[in-house]
Amino acid sequence: MALSKDKKKAVIEEVAQLLQDAKMTVVATYKGTPVKAMQELRSTGRNEGTTIKVAKNRLVKQAIAKVDNLKDVDSSSLEGMLLYAFNTDDEVAPAKVIAEFAKKQKTLEFVGAISNDGKLLSAEEVQALAALPSKPELIASVISTLQSPLDETINGLSGNLHGLLDAVAAKA
Repeated sequence: MALSKDKKKAVIEEVAQLLQDAKMTVVATYKGTPVKAMQELRSTGRNEGTTIKVAKNRLVKQAIAKVDNLKDVDSSSLEGMLLYAFNTDDEVAPAKVIAEFAKKQKTLEFVGAISNDGKLLSAEEVQALAALPSKPELIASVISTLQSPLDETINGLSGNLHGLLDAVAAKA
């Protein structure tokens, strides 16, 4: 069903706002993906703070042209049946959501991504982003690294304390 001019303008405005606010917009093909799987992907994305949108490429190109810092983006690779994943908080989250879902649903493939500063990333770069640990995992890793010397000191002291208590108990 064709969209009216008003609905097209509304879609362009909505996508332009999503592009403006997003730290990273990941683009992927979804040809052959069942509707139920797309609903599951949208639900998973929503839980991760990622908005999954399917829109006509022509309208997305017009939305890109409306965003000041994205005017120089080469949108010629936006061809075919594409979905767009936007996230306002995390650059890696949209790539991770799609990559995790693509493991189950083999019909999804990365096309590329548009960063907030107007850079167009290739599919390989997006795949590399998806392989990165998440922000909470990185924070936990840093905390664990910082806490390691303290843990080792406590373990060393408690080991000596147990030895001392065993010696006192043997003398008694």
